[in-house]
Amino acid sequence: MAGNGVRGRGGRRPTLEEVAARAGVGRGTVSRVINGSPRVSDATRAAVEAAVAELGYVPNTAARALAANRTDAIALVVPEPETRFFAEPYFSDMLRGVGAGLSDTEMQLLLTFAGSDRERQRLAQYLAAHRVDGVLLVSVHADDPLPDLLAELEIPAVISGPRSAAESLTSVDSDNYAGARAAVEHLLSRGRRRIAHITGALDVYGAQRRADGYRDALADAGRPADELLIEPGDFTEEGGRRAMSTLLSRRPDLDAVFAGSDVMAAGARQVLREAGRRIPEDVALVGYDDSAIARHMDPPLTSVRQPIEEMGRAMIDLLLAEIAGRGPGPAREAAPRRAVLPVQLVVRASS
Repeated sequence: MAGNGVRGRGGRRPTLEEVAARAGVGRGTVSRVINGSPRVSDATRAAVEAAVAELGYVPNTAARALAANRTDAIALVVPEPETRFFAEPYFSDMLRGVGAGLSDTEMQLLLTFAGSDRERQRLAQYLAAHRVDGVLLVSVHADDPLPDLLAELEIPAVISGPRSAAESLTSVDSDNYAGARAAVEHLLSRGRRRIAHITGALDVYGAQRRADGYRDALADAGRPADELLIEPGDFTEEGGRRAMSTLLSRRPDLDAVFAGSDVMAAGARQVLREAGRRIPEDVALVGYDDSAIARHMDPPLTSVRQPIEEMGRAMIDLLLAEIAGRGPGPAREAAPRRAVLPVQLVVRASS
């Protein structure tokens, strides 16, 4: 194993053996110090670190990874079409958070899409070859086979938003239920009484929890949800337009809309304007995500802010901990961890 220093004999890069000789210890001891093993005395660690500094030795990370059966790579898997990934701010914010979480590590990030059966099959073959140390899964639907494949392959994985209340993988999510409640309670406090809800895709657990929060907030206010005021969307702008058109034809007297994403709220706004409805005078509008879309909409959109970048960083922290826990030695069974981050309602002119 060679490093990148320049102080070895004859100008060569110093070797691990030369570091060991300088420190007066064995090669294995130097390796343990470099890899952070606790099975080294403070005095020995100090001697090795001094020798490393004197010789200008830098570990060969590729060789270390190979020896440890590691790839030093993490896959960020998005089971959605590429078009949706680049159209929705949620994904770019998540990617930014993941990148920030990896910035102080030597891990490489691989972004891959698995929105079609062919892409999923190709990804399954890639993962089965154990070419990554761990996987981050973002925007997973309830029937997606990828999480179960990862469990079968025993690849460390963290999922953004559990598939259900019984999720078996470690997950990071925002408090979708509380966010929806806050949105509806805000609209009720503004005197709105016929509040519609455009849901996200209901095979996504987060969308289900937002719908639950919507219903419970109305019920607690003595106004059980009117199912004619609920219409499923799919987190896209076109989905928001279709749902809004359906809601207006079914309940033209609605006076507020809570959309399950800012992107769907943008689609709903277009339909409302085309129908001659003023926002917020005739219909108040609230979105979810508090993305750049919300701030730049006319009028600016009230939205539930979820800390997407923080979620990305939390996913990386949990995944790195899982990878570290899969080191040499007997496998350890541990209950999946769940991190739920708080949300905040940001009130603007649309409501």
